[in-house]
Amino acid sequence: MPGTLTQDLRYAARQLRANPGFAAVAVLSLALGVGANSAIFQLVDAVRLRTLPVKNPQDLVTIDFAKNSSRSGNWSTRSARLTSVLWDQVRGLKEPFAATIAWSAMRFNLAPGGEARYAEGQYVSGDFFRVLGVQPWIGRTFTADDDRAGCGTPGAVVSYAFWQRELGGDPGALGRELSLDGHRFPVIGVTPPQFFGVEVGNRFDVAVPLCSDLTKRAESRTKWWLSAMGRLKPGWTAQRADRYIKTVSPALMEASLPPTYRPDQAKKFLANKLVAEASGAGVSDLREEYESPLSLLLAATGLVLLIACANLANLLLARASVREREMAVRQAIGASRGRLIVQLLSESLLLAVLGTALGVALAQVLSRALIAFLSTPDNPVFVGLQLDLRMLGFTAAMAIGTCLLFGLLPALRATRIAPAAAMRAGGRSMTAGRERYGLRRALVTAQVALSLVLLVGAVLFVRSLQKLLDVQPGFRAEGIVAVNVDITAGKYPKERRPMVYRDVLEKLRAQPGVVSAAQVQMTPISGNGWNEGVRPDGFTGESKNSMFNRYEPGYLKTMGMALLAGRDFDARDTLGAPKVAVVNEAFAKLFFAGANPVGHTFRVEGDAGQPDLIYQIVGLARNTKYYELREEFLPISFLPMAQDESPRNGTTWVVRTAGRPQDAFHALKAAVAAVNPSFVLEFKVMTEQIAESL
Repeated sequence: MPGTLTQDLRYAARQLRANPGFAAVAVLSLALGVGANSAIFQLVDAVRLRTLPVKNPQDLVTIDFAKNSSRSGNWSTRSARLTSVLWDQVRGLKEPFAATIAWSAMRFNLAPGGEARYAEGQYVSGDFFRVLGVQPWIGRTFTADDDRAGCGTPGAVVSYAFWQRELGGDPGALGRELSLDGHRFPVIGVTPPQFFGVEVGNRFDVAVPLCSDLTKRAESRTKWWLSAMGRLKPGWTAQRADRYIKTVSPALMEASLPPTYRPDQAKKFLANKLVAEASGAGVSDLREEYESPLSLLLAATGLVLLIACANLANLLLARASVREREMAVRQAIGASRGRLIVQLLSESLLLAVLGTALGVALAQVLSRALIAFLSTPDNPVFVGLQLDLRMLGFTAAMAIGTCLLFGLLPALRATRIAPAAAMRAGGRSMTAGRERYGLRRALVTAQVALSLVLLVGAVLFVRSLQKLLDVQPGFRAEGIVAVNVDITAGKYPKERRPMVYRDVLEKLRAQPGVVSAAQVQMTPISGNGWNEGVRPDGFTGESKNSMFNRYEPGYLKTMGMALLAGRDFDARDTLGAPKVAVVNEAFAKLFFAGANPVGHTFRVEGDAGQPDLIYQIVGLARNTKYYELREEFLPISFLPMAQDESPRNGTTWVVRTAGRPQDAFHALKAAVAAVNPSFVLEFKVMTEQIAESL
C-alpha cells in the first residue's frame, strides 16, 4: 500500500508538471484560503486555547472582584484589581491555595534623562517565579526574602528577550545595574525564552519585587494596582475555590475597607464579592477585547476557504470531463473504479499538501502583520505565535478536508462512465449538454453567493471605519504635539513645582515654529481619565459622574476648542481664589437640561469626614471626546491648573507648531533640557495618538 501511494503521488506530480498553469492557480487558491484560516486560528490558539508555559497551569486561578462590584479610588495600571491591603488578606487564605502570587504591570523608563525609552515591567511578589515553577535561565529569581517592607532596590529579573536585546545575551550581565525610573537595580537573573509572564497579549521585560514600589501605593487602601493568582491545593477545583472565596468575602471586605469612604460608599463596598476563575491559559484583556472579532474573522476566512475549494472543484470537474474517455479505457483493460478514484484523489492530496504548506508560511506573515497592526508604542501587543501540536493538527485537518471537498466529486464524475458507453461515444464527452454543466453551474453559483456575503461584510466594515475616521473630536489635532515631562529627578517640593512648570512653558513658547503652548493634566483621547461624583446646586438626587481635567489659560486656543459662553481661566483663578470650573455641553445637558450653566455652582463629594468641594461655573466649552472617538460625548468639568493643591511630579504641555510637529522635537527637547537636563520627556503627535486609539 505505501508503495502504491508513492507511485500515485509520483504520477500526480507528473500530471501537475504537465499542467503548470492549473497547478499554480490551484496551489495559490488553496494557500490563500488555508493561510487566512491558519493565521486567525493561530491567534485564537495563542489568545484563548494555549496554556501558560509554567508548571501545572491547570492548577492556577485568578482572584478578582465579581462583575458590577462597587469600588472607588485610583487605578494606576492595567493590573489594577486589588489594593495592597486586600492582597495581604488574600495571601492569608491558606485553605484553598497552596500558594498565592501578585503582580502589577508597569512601564519603566530606562533613560536617566532626556527622551524616555521604556521597558515593559512588572512588580511581582517574592514567590512569583517559584510558585509558577519558572526556573532561571541564568542567575536566580526572587525569593520571599527579596520582598520585604523597605527593601529599596534589591534586584531585577529580566526576560530572555530583554537580555538578548539590551544586554547582548552576555552571561556576565549578572550584577550589571539597570536604571529604572532613575533608580538603580542590579540584574540578578534571566528567565527562560518561553516565559513571557501570566498576561496573554503582554510580555514583561523587567521584573522587580513589590516592596520596591516607590509610589507608596502599599500604604493606601484606595490605590488599586495589583492582580493576584493562586495555585490550588490537591483536591481543590476552581469551582470549589470560587465558592469558598465568595463565602469569606464579607470578612475580606471588612478588613480592607478604606476609612475615607462615605457611609454610602462603605455599604456598597462591604457588599462586594471576590471570585476565583480558572486561569491555566493566563489572564488577558486582549482575550476579552478581541474574542468576538476573532470569531467573526475565523468565520469569514472559513468562507474564503470554501470559495477556494469550490473554485478548485470546478477546475477539476473541467479536467474530469476531458479525462472521462481515458478513465473508461483504463477500466476496460482491468483497472477498478476504486483504484482510479484513489489515484485521482492522490492528485488532489498533492495539491492540498502543497497549498497547505504555502498557506502555513503565509499564515506566519499574516498573523504577525495583524499583531503589529494592533500594537501601538504605548500599548505593545505580544502574542506567542510559535507552531504547536494544536496548530499542526488544525492545518493537517484542513489539508485532508480540502482534499475531500474539492477532489472527491470530480474523481467520482471522471470514473462513472461505463467502458462500453465510452467506446460507443467515440471522441465525444459523455457529459455533454445540461448534465455536463449543471454541477459546475451550481459550484459557480455557490462561489458567487459566498463572495457576495464577504463583499457586503467588507463594505460595511469599511463604511464603519470611514464614519469613525470622519468623527470630529471637538478640537483641531493637526499640528499639535503633546510633551509629557517627568520632573521627579529634580526632587522639587510641591510648592516649587508650579514655578518649574512655568519656566518650562516659557522656554517652549520661545522656540521657533511654536504658535502657542499650554499646560494640561491629560490630553484627550489618551486613554487616561479622572471622574468624580457631582451634584449641581439645587440638585436633590444622587450624584452623577462627570469626567475631569485641568488646564491653564491658553489651552482652549492651542487645541482649537470653542468657548460658547462665559470666560476662560485667567490670572484671577489663583490657589487662594474661589474655585471655578469650565464645563462642556454634555455637562450642561446632563445637569441643567441644556441651559446655560454659567454662574451656577456644583459640588464634588469629599471623603468621609471632609467637606464637599464647591466650584462656580465660569465658562461653557464645546463638546470634545475624552477617552476615544467611539464614545458619546461625556460630561467634562475643567479646573484651573493654578488651583491644584497637590501638583504632581509629571505634567503635559500641548504645543501647536507652524510646521510638522515631528520637526519641532529637537527644539522642544532642548527647551526642556534648558530648565533641567535630568527631566524625562516623551513626545506624542496628536494625530498619531488619535490613529492609535482606533
